[in-house]
Amino acid sequence: MAKKSFKYLHTMIRVKNLEESISFYSKIFEMKLLRKSDYPDGKFSLAFMGYGPEEENTVLELTYNWDQSDYDLGNVWGHIAFGVEDIYDFCKDIEDKNINIIRKPGPMKHGKTVIAFIEDPNGYKIELIQR
Repeated sequence: MAKKSFKYLHTMIRVKNLEESISFYSKIFEMKLLRKSDYPDGKFSLAFMGYGPEEENTVLELTYNWDQSDYDLGNVWGHIAFGVEDIYDFCKDIEDKNINIIRKPGPMKHGKTVIAFIEDPNGYKIELIQR
């Protein structure tokens, strides 16, 4: 059997306001807008956010459907996770920016890893993990 090669490329989330979402991930997580494309015939736009070239890094794809104003996030979605150096300072900083912290920093249940949870402008849950 031939050896298979896989690479995790991206995670896609649908967003209500593309510019607001780009701003959130840029300002809060210092991600860069790697590329953005509009598809007028399909009435949607895609923005790819990340920390470096897509050839070398997994990225976050933000999909904005022009005639969709809201989404049901459902109950099967989990969360996105980011590692942070000082979770307590990070949460204090974003709290001052009126970011919704839905779980304050502290040890995870039944473990020692320090985590917190916040929400992005679309209601997606983001886990912060102390690095």
